[in-house]
Amino acid sequence: MNKFIGRKKELEAFERLYKEEGFQMMVLYGRRRVGKSTLIKEFIKGRRAIYYTASKTGIRNNLEKLGRQVLAELAPELEALVFHDMDTLFSFVGKRCMDERIVVVIDELPYLVEADSGVLSVIQNHIDGEWASGQMFLILCGSSISFMENEVLSEKSPVFGRRTAQIRLEPFSYMEAAEFVPSYSEADKAVCYGITGGIAKYLSLMDDSLSLDENIVNQFFMKSGYMYEETNNLLMQEFRNVSVYNDIIEAVASGANKVNEIADKTHIDPTAVSHALANLVVTGIVVKEYAVTDEANRKKVRYNFKDNMFKFWYRFVPDAVGAIEMGKGDVYYQNVVKNRISEYMGEVFEDMARYYTLRLGLCGELDCFVTHVGKWWGTDPRKRETTDIDIVGLDKQSKKAVLGECKYRNEPLDKKVYDSLMERNGLISSTYRVVQYLLFAKSGFSDWVMEHADSDRVRLVSLQDMYQE
Repeated sequence: MNKFIGRKKELEAFERLYKEEGFQMMVLYGRRRVGKSTLIKEFIKGRRAIYYTASKTGIRNNLEKLGRQVLAELAPELEALVFHDMDTLFSFVGKRCMDERIVVVIDELPYLVEADSGVLSVIQNHIDGEWASGQMFLILCGSSISFMENEVLSEKSPVFGRRTAQIRLEPFSYMEAAEFVPSYSEADKAVCYGITGGIAKYLSLMDDSLSLDENIVNQFFMKSGYMYEETNNLLMQEFRNVSVYNDIIEAVASGANKVNEIADKTHIDPTAVSHALANLVVTGIVVKEYAVTDEANRKKVRYNFKDNMFKFWYRFVPDAVGAIEMGKGDVYYQNVVKNRISEYMGEVFEDMARYYTLRLGLCGELDCFVTHVGKWWGTDPRKRETTDIDIVGLDKQSKKAVLGECKYRNEPLDKKVYDSLMERNGLISSTYRVVQYLLFAKSGFSDWVMEHADSDRVRLVSLQDMYQE
């Protein structure tokens, strides 16, 4: 797909910084395939720019390639010139940027620093020197989130305090993801979001001239499919001991969501599990969840997937490998996976509903100013059983709350679900007074619910409603 989609706020941030006088430095980072390079290339269209993507080679190779790009853009008449070190190259670039706004992009910065650990110090020296009085717009970009946060943005970094802006690029929301498949129904748009996690690269693979089933089979259940080996490729790029991370992710996919449960299932030491989970959280594959209003309770901590592509892949692809390798992945999908998509989408739909609730709250469309949305789980003392609440939206200023329930089913949400939500009042912290209830349904609502829902305190939200601007 050639059309550039979304990222309006990020482009606006780049534009604002570009228009500022003097040296500017943007740090852009985020997980692989999220669309960082595409965003930068969209921004530099029609502008004087040097765009260099570092490679996992030695510093001489990177220096030679960067030097050629610099000369091709800034001084083609000097194409025979050779730079012997980064310091000289950066000085050359700085002089050319003294009176002209030029964008200088170093993509995959971690590879360059891996090749020469002193590069950041060299950049710092030039920022503090001649670059400070020039018009360079420097963009440092990287896919290793831990590196970018610890080695570029943290206080220990040589370039700490030199940036003028930073963006951690996140996956697209379900609303933005829908723009990649405009001809699909809302239900199919939701599934596209649910299997791609809102990652730009994966969404670009979805061809809405094909059916949803065809897209899923082509990408996940064929040996030639882009997604078939994607999780392993990503883990190999991020971690050394891939087998340990793979085992832990498989345990999470099977329902183990606490450190001890994962350790028992994988036979890996709990300390090692905790360390690996922390790394998975940093990379955005896993999220550490707290029961909203009980965030100080360490017993109410669990791990789940943040990346829906990983969730979908580990839920369905491992058991399909044999069929896929025999060229029968489409048969496996039709007989095993297709009928389980609605079940899989349950948690995805909850995430979508929480996003929708927060959006309504911040726009003043709820009965309180919701600024924080999460999930609650715990024990219902009246029934003496564990239970959860899909959506809890909090107005922390006025101490008010909204509660919500979601059902991604092919039949209308009925009285039983309605009553269940009403019964959950009183379970969250007594600090908050519940002022409104939200019911989210893929397939609408039963006649009973439509008739008895109190419009003053119960809001009914269909999947179609969730896709309205």
